Amino acid sequence: MLLKLVDWVIYEVFGLSPQQKWVRVAHFFVYDSVKILVLLVSLIFVIGVLRTYLPPNKIRAWIAKKGLTGHIFAALFGAITPFCSCSSIPIFLGFLEAGVPLGVTFSFLIASPIINEYLVILMLGFFGWKITALYVLSGVGIGVTAGVILGRLPLERHLVSGLVEKRQEANGTDPVYTDFMGRVRFGWNEAVSITSKIWLWVLAGVAVGALIHNYVPQETIRDLISKTGPFSVPIAVLLGVPMYGSCAAIVPIAVVLFQKGVPLGTALSFMMAIAALSLPEAIMLRRAMRLPLILVFFGVTTAAIIVIGYMFNAAQVILSS
Repeated sequence: MLLKLVDWVIYEVFGLSPQQKWVRVAHFFVYDSVKILVLLVSLIFVIGVLRTYLPPNKIRAWIAKKGLTGHIFAALFGAITPFCSCSSIPIFLGFLEAGVPLGVTFSFLIASPIINEYLVILMLGFFGWKITALYVLSGVGIGVTAGVILGRLPLERHLVSGLVEKRQEANGTDPVYTDFMGRVRFGWNEAVSITSKIWLWVLAGVAVGALIHNYVPQETIRDLISKTGPFSVPIAVLLGVPMYGSCAAIVPIAVVLFQKGVPLGTALSFMMAIAALSLPEAIMLRRAMRLPLILVFFGVTTAAIIVIGYMFNAAQVILSS
């Protein structure tokens, strides 16, 4: 329906020819931008309404549980919070000050930027539900696994002095929703607030994707990847780690690279690295931890993303054979 409407506007109303590259770029940009923004507003609204049924004090109690259960709850809570790597840090610090185990807090910090509603919405629109579901499971798996590993290491001595000893009592100020319209208003405000912050990233990412899709020859992409061979995944991750950007901009670029012949795992691991790790994040974390702990955190997370990238690449080869 939407595709037919965009075709009609561009090719019939404006009388442009699909034979021209710049017209195909415009078509790609308009169609994908409208599709993504409509999905964003709709699904963030629905998720926002559902979140009003999850009292924050109960979530904090679940996350504080020790053992694997705590890691799973923390990663799942991170998955439903719409935060980038830097935006997750204040909650991460609050968990530490509240006495939540260090490894469990890392499970939240890692999973939160890798998975969020607008990233999932973007991936559904570009990759389909199967790849999106595998990506979500992988993101939760990375959060849980890396959190468990970090929790087993003697790392608390690298926290800023006195941070772990702090305890915060629940202050009872969590909002309570007693009527459905209040929940609806919260969901709508969430949709407007989040979309207003990332719509420029969406347009920028789609624009870059449209240019790559129409102007970069597929053979060029394949040649670049073939030169790195089996090292394409770690190279993609190492290139992504120092970068900082919104997933709203990265997803469209990743899908076009995949369409151009870049292996799926390589494209997704590049996206994961940008989402989960960044230099601004490392700078902000210095408030709570010393450099050795930051390096271990980055190292374990990087290794987990590389493993996931190779697994996606292997699955792609098996399915295509």
